[in-house]
Amino acid sequence: MADDKTAPKKIGILTIGLGGGNGVTLLAGYIANRNKLEWETQKERMSANWYGCITQIPPRGRHGGVGYRGRLPSLSDVSHAALGGWEVRPTPLGKALYEARILDHDLVRQVRDEMDGFTFMPGVFDPSFVGETQHAGATHVVSGEEASTWRRKVERIRTDIRNFKRDNGVDGHTTVIWSASVERPSEAEYDSPERMLHAIDTNENDDISPSIIYAIASALEGCSFVNGGSQNTLSAALSELFEADYRRSNLADDGNWNASTETAYLLGTDFKAGQTKFKTAAVEYVRALGLTPMVVASSNHLGNNDMLNLTSKATVKAKMRVKSNIFGPWDEDQLDHQVRVMYTSYIGDEKRDFVEYTSLGFLGCPHTMVTYTRCMDSILCVPLMIDAAVWCDYFCGKGADGGDAARATAYLFKVPEGGARGVDPGFHHQMGVLEKTLLKLEGGSDSSGALSFKVIRDSVVEGIITQEQANALIAKGSK
Repeated sequence: MADDKTAPKKIGILTIGLGGGNGVTLLAGYIANRNKLEWETQKERMSANWYGCITQIPPRGRHGGVGYRGRLPSLSDVSHAALGGWEVRPTPLGKALYEARILDHDLVRQVRDEMDGFTFMPGVFDPSFVGETQHAGATHVVSGEEASTWRRKVERIRTDIRNFKRDNGVDGHTTVIWSASVERPSEAEYDSPERMLHAIDTNENDDISPSIIYAIASALEGCSFVNGGSQNTLSAALSELFEADYRRSNLADDGNWNASTETAYLLGTDFKAGQTKFKTAAVEYVRALGLTPMVVASSNHLGNNDMLNLTSKATVKAKMRVKSNIFGPWDEDQLDHQVRVMYTSYIGDEKRDFVEYTSLGFLGCPHTMVTYTRCMDSILCVPLMIDAAVWCDYFCGKGADGGDAARATAYLFKVPEGGARGVDPGFHHQMGVLEKTLLKLEGGSDSSGALSFKVIRDSVVEGIITQEQANALIAKGSK
């Protein structure tokens, strides 16, 4: 383990689907920030930054807010992280970034050679779980004896994780993130981890998806798993497997699984990156005004590979499950929420979305507002991947339980599941839960007489102490 006084902690971020738009944008951003690159855009000369990553940027303004860098000294610096992952397509990552047409060419030019030399692991692939458009290119896959049974697939992924951590000197927490193509729903159902692992061990002919394979391997290796896709990976049985106490009591010394007993979290489902995030904030606003939301009608179109995969009826079913269910816990039965998604090749990764909100105001008079958004889809998603990994490491270091970690990170997902199932879907409410959890973990509810995190934070806002002084007090209190 690295000495915190001499070297920054190195967390691990393993991406499933590393060659996709999100994966290559993540890697390019990491290289740009690590090397402090600058590049020309259409409007100005740009310097590398972590905009959008609230764990990597500092607070701004008199009242703080925006970011947590400096407020929480134990947050990991992603510039020192180890990145890796799996990809079923053999395309070199620099070429994949160039072909994706997401980032400015001057930046792509500077990172392409290093990215082309970046090695990635073959992925577990089952063509029955993705659309037909994904089949032909999937040639970089786990195959032969290693793919012959469920158990061998799990063990291959476990070996990949162990090798990655060893080869990269990872001394922080490792998080595995699903950023591959959306899968069709799995029909495998288990009422306990024992039943699920028995199916894996005996190679039962169940409908087990690749995402479930990765999640099980992650749990057994003590790594967190983040389901950034729409598929139904998360389940009660899988959630229990991620509980360290369960693995310690049942799997650590059984001679069969030899599972890690390290803390790990199961988070999801489906990154809430753009349109859906604003929807939950907008309808939260409408409800806060006392209006009655009646219709939310939305459409979005883009032409990236993820949307191409959704041209399959089987996979689009999984996407529509989460997109249409984002307001569920509010029990607004009168709300007619309509969603349409379209694949338009020319648009590429630059998502366009249009949403109209119609509500009833005083005496039943209608209130309508409209939003239109354009942004590269990967530019919205990658900060969520980064923050998810950093939060997992932070919560592990603070000893947070799975429920607290899931509820605190619910803002990242369209439909929070697992330990966050049923939480209030309002975006600002969810950010409030994150803040309350941080106060709790940093000693905000401590009655021992120690200076609380909340008092320190408020003292900065009121101008009593500087942010630098606050950082020193927080660091001293955490020793």
